[in-house]
Amino acid sequence: MLILDYVYTSYLMHTEDKFEDIIERELLQISGYHQGKANEYDADTALFPSEIINFIQTTQPKQWERLASTSDAEKIIIDSLTKELKSRGMLDVLRNGFKCYGKTLRVAYFQPNTGMNPETLALYEKNRLTITRQVTIKTGRIPDILLSINGLPIATIELKNPFTGTTYQNAIHQYRTERDPKDPLFAFKQRCLVHFAVDTEEVWMTTKLAGESTYFLPLNKGNHHGAGNPPGDNEEYRTSYFWLEVLQKDSLLDILARFLHIEIKETKIPTATGVNYQKKETLIFPRYHQLDVVRKLITHAKQNKAGHNYLIQHSAGSGKSNSIAWLAHRLANLHDNQDEKIFHTVVVITDRTVLDQQLQNTIYQFEHKAGVVQKIDENTQQLATALSDGVPIIISTIQKFPFITKAIETLAKKGKTIDITTKNKRFAVIVDEAHGSQTGETAAELRKILNKDGIESAIAAQLLEDELEEDDLSDAAKQQLLKEQLTRTKQPNLSYFAFTATPKHKTQLVFDEPGENGQVPFHLYTMRQAIEEGYIKDVLANYTCYDRYYELVHTAQDDPNLPRRQAAKAVARFVELHPHNIAQKVEIIIEHFRNHTRHKIGGRAKAMVVTSSREQAVKYKRAFDRYIQDKGYSDIKSLVAFSGSIILDELPGQTFTEVNMNGGIKTSEIPDKFASDAYQVLLVANKFQTGFDQPLLHTMFVDKRLDGVQAVQTLSRLNRTTTGKEDTFVLDFVNKPDDIYKAFKPYYEETPVGESADPQQLNDLSYQLYEWQLFSHDDVNQWCEIWFRPKTSLTGSEHKKLNTLLDPIIENYKALPDAEKELFKTQLSSFRNLYLFLAQIIPYQDSELEKLYAYGRFLLKKLPRSLQAPKIDLSGDIELKFYRLEKISEGKIDLTAGQAEPLRGAIAVGTRQPDKEVPLSQLIDTLNERFGTNFTVADQLFFEQITETAIANDSIKQAAQVNTKENFAPVLDKHLENLFIERMDGNEKIFMQVMNSEEFKAVVFEKLLSSIYESIKSEQLD
Repeated sequence: MLILDYVYTSYLMHTEDKFEDIIERELLQISGYHQGKANEYDADTALFPSEIINFIQTTQPKQWERLASTSDAEKIIIDSLTKELKSRGMLDVLRNGFKCYGKTLRVAYFQPNTGMNPETLALYEKNRLTITRQVTIKTGRIPDILLSINGLPIATIELKNPFTGTTYQNAIHQYRTERDPKDPLFAFKQRCLVHFAVDTEEVWMTTKLAGESTYFLPLNKGNHHGAGNPPGDNEEYRTSYFWLEVLQKDSLLDILARFLHIEIKETKIPTATGVNYQKKETLIFPRYHQLDVVRKLITHAKQNKAGHNYLIQHSAGSGKSNSIAWLAHRLANLHDNQDEKIFHTVVVITDRTVLDQQLQNTIYQFEHKAGVVQKIDENTQQLATALSDGVPIIISTIQKFPFITKAIETLAKKGKTIDITTKNKRFAVIVDEAHGSQTGETAAELRKILNKDGIESAIAAQLLEDELEEDDLSDAAKQQLLKEQLTRTKQPNLSYFAFTATPKHKTQLVFDEPGENGQVPFHLYTMRQAIEEGYIKDVLANYTCYDRYYELVHTAQDDPNLPRRQAAKAVARFVELHPHNIAQKVEIIIEHFRNHTRHKIGGRAKAMVVTSSREQAVKYKRAFDRYIQDKGYSDIKSLVAFSGSIILDELPGQTFTEVNMNGGIKTSEIPDKFASDAYQVLLVANKFQTGFDQPLLHTMFVDKRLDGVQAVQTLSRLNRTTTGKEDTFVLDFVNKPDDIYKAFKPYYEETPVGESADPQQLNDLSYQLYEWQLFSHDDVNQWCEIWFRPKTSLTGSEHKKLNTLLDPIIENYKALPDAEKELFKTQLSSFRNLYLFLAQIIPYQDSELEKLYAYGRFLLKKLPRSLQAPKIDLSGDIELKFYRLEKISEGKIDLTAGQAEPLRGAIAVGTRQPDKEVPLSQLIDTLNERFGTNFTVADQLFFEQITETAIANDSIKQAAQVNTKENFAPVLDKHLENLFIERMDGNEKIFMQVMNSEEFKAVVFEKLLSSIYESIKSEQLD
């Protein structure tokens, strides 16, 4: 009997009722809720009338007194409320109240941005959130839990317990099949705003019931960078955060006030007669990571004020636009504990035209007033005016900031005086996509404008304290030099909030505020979680790679001497653009599309072909059209996208452009035309590979080398979801699975930060640049005295003087041997790039480095370009003996395996990473093992001959003698192809392997670098 009692008790503990009991108890005892009464629910109005009336009586006694004298006052109030809920919706009524007999009655009070008004805070405390179980609704159904605020229902919850054999999926099925959307409680926008399907493991939600087509989204925290939830703390359920954190009273009221909003999307529907527009309303409830990132950023900014750089690494599919809108609104209204405003203006930096309207629409729903958000879509004068007027949220591209000073002058000439004062003002800068333009000279101009007064104060202080070790410049020039230095570093009145899915090494170091784990990024939502939660497609799930095999023969009777480097490139180009090569690929592409792709997504699927150049794109388009015509196909048409115009060698009298190849379709019309049913394939050359959003894109054919971030961004064009899109497909003619794995892996889960640059490298490079004796310290000082004069623009004579001061240095440079010219230019470029980078993360006070940076930046622009060798035409000299495409792999590229390599920055400037010393004899074995080649020990002679040739070359020898191995590497790299070509005869097989495989070539280079450098150094010692 005792055993039976134990079993029965255990069963009860694991039933849905007991799970429900626990949630109810914790909501009541911990999360600030009150117990609701099911018998007070009115099924016809889907309201708790007595709760509503009680709230109005308690919080608005004067309004109630005026209405109480009217007969049936309570009925009149509920009728008025019901009508406005139907016309305006629950969200609007909660935020702004409703009219009854000309008086506004509030049904909720939300937490104010400051504590300056105690009455408002007192009213906020009077909100009553209730949990009511087992309410019978009009259709007779009984939701497990109904949550209400002051008598207005806002959410339902259906609970399941896996111990009883049911999960959240059963709850979703219940909503779809047993909850009638026509019931007043489920009326979209009018009553409940969100519905939750919950078990002990996961939480899912929807904001609109629509029968079988109801769409649910996860509201999970993520687990080990993937979907789901981690084990709960303190023996809690995995989903306890849902009712203890998300549904907690202050949290839910905050979501109602500052997160929930209606998103209206206008969809273009191409038809035979034109384009129709369809509007779709979606009620947006924040996903967990969105709620989490906004609240953590706000909390940190409130505690630490301005002067911090945050990196938010959120994958595609994270809902970044909404996260930015919520964050911008919160930052614009953020006050500290002393009720001081933390940021006076929020600047959103974006290149996306759709973001500005979305921001304005979203924030208007929160503020209900115009002028909060201003888009800078005219000119820089508009930006200057907005900053001067203190507009709360400004949306602009970063490119407008360098021209603000000039814009203020222009406005002054028009009689309008603009004063952008930044004294005691703080700015939040939200960066829509963190990349190079946010960390260069343009970004420095932004900092210069937004902290003008702070920078000037710092300059005055430093000059007063005589901290500037600089006696070679006038006081005015010193002041301007200091300004340039200070604009590169963090500004105490600016905070950056940078969003990106694919941060580079530089981005990680500049936006360096650590997250909860003490590391960058501040917040992370991974590609893996986005894929597993179904927000984006896994573009590597179906990945097929082809490889090509060919042999060239020399057909010309003569054997002319040709520039070796140009000849090698011409050979590769000959194969790449050979009609047979393109024709074979076009056949594979078109037949695959017709047999497989076109049947996907309900027959609406589209494909993209990624080409390596404009010339290749044009040849692809011509071959595409020719093949389709020859086959008589009418179910496939292509568009081509490339910039400018191009003339093919074989058709010198014809100019090709996008417009004439696409039958007159303008460039701006390509996205809409491709979206229509008229076109199925888009051929691209360096266009539409980033930022292009076409959910019907299912298949990608790649005929271009893709590396790193470029590979991720290009292939991610396929990841958008849409109804009926179950998978994607990639057919790659160039890249290998391992290459794509290495590109994607750092962004799939965590992105490790690699070793940073050693600041001492700047001093080393500075020393090396002066050692060339092309220019002196006096040359630099003389030039900088003019450059750093405090003027908004140079006069004609000053500009002339700057140029003439550089001319003698240019003449000295021209006298150098070609190899040394390249080495000097490489070192100068490295110094410029490394200083610009390090100056943002290290507060340099070295005026010598700043002067050399300014001087070197302009010297680089004046250095003559390397002479271009005449274009080589090999079309009559070589022929393709045979050519074959062969499938070498297919299936999933699994990113869950292995570890990501850290992102690398400038560790050894301008060089490759040093490798372990390995004898040259091991090279052949290494290549055979890595590439499966059939090279024998006899081929070792080829590499030994290369080494001997290099050692005998005076330029190579001199460079090795006076440089470190790392600085010698770029010199050898410049000579490498020439060295191979010299030994090509009799070694064609290994030569073609080197020329056709960058990976193979890299291995060879590392081995030869060690061998050649050590041999020359040994000779030098002898």
